[in-house]
Amino acid sequence: MIKVIVSVLLLALLCCGIGYQQLQAALSMPLNVTNTTLFKVDRGTGFNQLCKQWQSKQWLDSCFKFQVLAKLDPTLTDLKAGLYELDSTSVIDNIRRINQGAQVSFSFTIIEGQPLREVITNIAKQTHLKQDLDEENLAKQISNKDENLEGWLFPDTYHYHSEDTASSVLKRAYSKMQTELDNAWQNRAHDLILNSPYEALILASIIEKETGLASERPLISAVFTNRLKSNMRLQTDPTVIYGIGADFDGDIKRKDLTTYTPYNTYKIKGLPPTPIAMPSRAALLAAVNPPESEYVYFVAKGDGSHQFSKTLKEHNRAVQQYQLNK
Repeated sequence: MIKVIVSVLLLALLCCGIGYQQLQAALSMPLNVTNTTLFKVDRGTGFNQLCKQWQSKQWLDSCFKFQVLAKLDPTLTDLKAGLYELDSTSVIDNIRRINQGAQVSFSFTIIEGQPLREVITNIAKQTHLKQDLDEENLAKQISNKDENLEGWLFPDTYHYHSEDTASSVLKRAYSKMQTELDNAWQNRAHDLILNSPYEALILASIIEKETGLASERPLISAVFTNRLKSNMRLQTDPTVIYGIGADFDGDIKRKDLTTYTPYNTYKIKGLPPTPIAMPSRAALLAAVNPPESEYVYFVAKGDGSHQFSKTLKEHNRAVQQYQLNK
């Protein structure tokens, strides 16, 4: 039956003045675009409509040959909506790309140590992404919970297609952080002082902000763990800066250390009420598996690394060397 149909079509083509060789030529005819071009296929677009759109842009000279090819191969008419990257390969290759739904992909990256406000600012700048975030009810929108979303978006690169929503991207980041945090918590040290996965998320975010060298995450975790065990204040500047918020001018001052906020760990004991940034997998693992150490102090050397100390006397000497003399 199929052979009969094809024979009839070929006979009709011959009557219309289109022969087999012309059809073969149409199969390899390039799409007349100079550079790689983005083209949106709207939902409900038909094959003839697509062909006429391309003809109007002078990307091909005639639709008739391709309409004939579509009669011979009906799968060509199965067009999937989306944004596609067209190039100067054959017209048929470009149509096949649309048949297969091979849309152009974009990406959005959450950086390790970014606070929530920066993530939201950055995602609002993304192109080809529907901006549907409800900032007043963001946590409910992303996590279905009335919770602070800080710390809950896993740092990674997330790929998306045109017309995807900002909330769908952040929901994937939230889901991934849930998985990573659960995995870390399941592999925590047996004598860990932290009482819950959320406390681990908070501590991991502080470790992330304090770490200049990835190799130092475990030791920084050990310092904070030892302080928590000894009921010492954490006294970490990143929490103070987070508490200041958008008013922070880039220079932490003595009055900032002495002014109370719920995040000022020079004034409060224990962990702050929420995370202060988005921690990496390495920071999560460091938070739940601190190495055995007697260190309870560290000071930045100025090159990204830290000097760790066991006593206040050692620490003061390190501060004198690396901070006051600088």
